[in-house]
Amino acid sequence: MDFSHIPVLLPECLEGLNLRREGLYLDGTAGGGGHSYEIAKRLTTGRLIALDKDPDAVRAAGERLSGLPAQVIESDYADIPQVLDKLGIDKVDGILLDLGVSSYQLDTPERGFSYRLDAPLDMRMSQKGPSAYDLVNSWDVSSMARILREFGEERYALPIAKKICRVREQKPVETTGELVELVKAAIPPGARYEGGHPAKRTFQAIRIAVNSELENLSRCLDEAFQRLAPGGRFVIITFHSLEDR
Repeated sequence: MDFSHIPVLLPECLEGLNLRREGLYLDGTAGGGGHSYEIAKRLTTGRLIALDKDPDAVRAAGERLSGLPAQVIESDYADIPQVLDKLGIDKVDGILLDLGVSSYQLDTPERGFSYRLDAPLDMRMSQKGPSAYDLVNSWDVSSMARILREFGEERYALPIAKKICRVREQKPVETTGELVELVKAAIPPGARYEGGHPAKRTFQAIRIAVNSELENLSRCLDEAFQRLAPGGRFVIITFHSLEDR
């Protein structure tokens, strides 16, 4: 499957960034290059730095931005200051973040993000470090319940955590399909489909934990603002209340 990216809220992002043709901009979540392409093609003497922690996204964005005044780097947006230091750049005129998981990551079974596709538990955006399999099979009950409650806003966090820990005593939880069934079994039948798929909040919580999404966002917000030039703009697209807060 190709890593494509249809940029959401594109007019709003471009307006928010207040693009100048000679400006220097940074897209911290390049994805398939949708927003990056639209920014870069509007630059003349300016330049775009596009970051993504997913090697597949870096490859796809690099291909899409070929021939444009843009550079694609494999990095987390939490490391914006370090990336700019390495490039010898002090300030940029605008920063864009498009938070959350991409449609490519959700729709590629082997990436293990989706509760609708049976695949090995993974969920690593960077494809490095501990995976969802590692965390689901190592957290104790209280830690797992806390993660599900805080990152997934899951009201049945404790029953789900207890169910997972009880089952994994017999064998590890290895696939997304197995995890979905455990979540379903832990939620009362009458409440399973309140607010959508029963595993939706659990998968969100585990994905956020695996990728340290909220910690990295907090780090980025603490440090990246200092790298904006006077009058620079910071545009962030968020998709749920945890990111908003």
